[in-house]
Amino acid sequence: MAKELTDEDRQLTADMILRARAAMAEIQDWSQADLDRLSQAIAWYAGNEDTFARLAEQGVDESGIGDRTGRPAKRFKIQMVLRDVLRTPSTGVVEVDEAKGLVKYAKPAGVIASLIPMTNPAMTPPVTGVSSANARNAVIFSPHPRTAGTTYEMTEMMRKACVAVGAPADLFQAVRYPSIPLTQHLMEECDLTLATGGKPMVKAAYSSGRPAYGVGAGNSSIVIDETADIDISAANTRISKTSDFGSGCSADGNIIIQKSIYDKMVAALQAEGGYLCSAEEKALLEAAMWDEKGNRTFPTIACKPQQTAEVAGFKVPEDCKFLMVENQGQIGPDHKFSKEKLTTVMALYHFDTFEDALDTVRQIYATGGIGHSCGIYSHNDDNIDTLARVAPVSRMMVRQPQSKANAGSWTNGMPMTSSLGCGIWGGNITNENVTMKHMMNYTWVARPIAEDRPSEKELFGEFYGQEVA
Repeated sequence: MAKELTDEDRQLTADMILRARAAMAEIQDWSQADLDRLSQAIAWYAGNEDTFARLAEQGVDESGIGDRTGRPAKRFKIQMVLRDVLRTPSTGVVEVDEAKGLVKYAKPAGVIASLIPMTNPAMTPPVTGVSSANARNAVIFSPHPRTAGTTYEMTEMMRKACVAVGAPADLFQAVRYPSIPLTQHLMEECDLTLATGGKPMVKAAYSSGRPAYGVGAGNSSIVIDETADIDISAANTRISKTSDFGSGCSADGNIIIQKSIYDKMVAALQAEGGYLCSAEEKALLEAAMWDEKGNRTFPTIACKPQQTAEVAGFKVPEDCKFLMVENQGQIGPDHKFSKEKLTTVMALYHFDTFEDALDTVRQIYATGGIGHSCGIYSHNDDNIDTLARVAPVSRMMVRQPQSKANAGSWTNGMPMTSSLGCGIWGGNITNENVTMKHMMNYTWVARPIAEDRPSEKELFGEFYGQEVA
């Protein structure tokens, strides 16, 4: 029987929100310098190397998925968010357009319900917290039950950071024993929800009756044309695909290669640790990775390729880093490998003309992952432009490891985030990387300016004066 919302759950939610609002009131008049110092403390307490490594590893241990060795490297995301926050005003006047007579003032959004996925229980809270505190909000984290302990401990570190700079600890709280009814009620009572996680979580956020930012499913598809540097493309593909064992929705899922370089590219991927599965092994993989209802099976999510192969019933070399299956012409709801894989497995396709590549991209996103992201390895600006015009995605990385780039990177201009909006395509309200600016209200002040009124002839152009029957 499904758990129901209890009176204790209602009281817990009410008490947490009451404490959150009281905490917000204490910092409502803080200066920008005070808020920046608060964000710096939160980032350091949560993101110093020792603390973050310990809790990142604990998150892997607690959930049973992900790369225990590699996940601590995600602390750079906290550093990047802090960089962006320190460069962005969040109180008082934040924007002036003298020509239009407009001045914009920033105000807090309120108490935020932040839903934390089991894939990033240590990283998502501080990434959200550094921004939300600077915007003078309070956050109540609702973790995935599998990783509630890690999220709770990370929240405790963030609370200590608040106290260290004279801010109230209750700017951050975490539900210690989460449940679906409790999380649903929390979203209904808070001012804003940030839903970073799977489709059911996002759907629940949007149905809560409160404003919400959600994310969409990924199925990142990468086009590699004949102008690409094959070795760099292969190395970046391996980096992107193997990050946290492919747990992220940005990890390369579909590699679409120009036929003239297909064999060389596959060989380069093999040199990077890729294992090309036979037709028989591919069939075994499909049976192991998806259940009879088409859902991904937990033992094959975000794990080493050796584990996935073993579950499927075959062996791969110990130095194998990811699995590849050839999937040419096999795209659509009935073809599982054209969907999001969420582990160290990628599907390979080839194309003759670039228009063929675009057709493959269209088919893949008609199957799944629409609105999320894609990438391209090319030095042909026309191809880059053409893909950007056609692909139904919110972000496209050029010659970069996808999962290390589209949420923000030291070497591109994307705002760092842990929440990737997928726009109307993906059922979201924004296409942007969700950042601090999405956690604020704004007051627009408009002063009078000289009349800006074009003549009717300018406005209507060639249609001005025509008789209309």
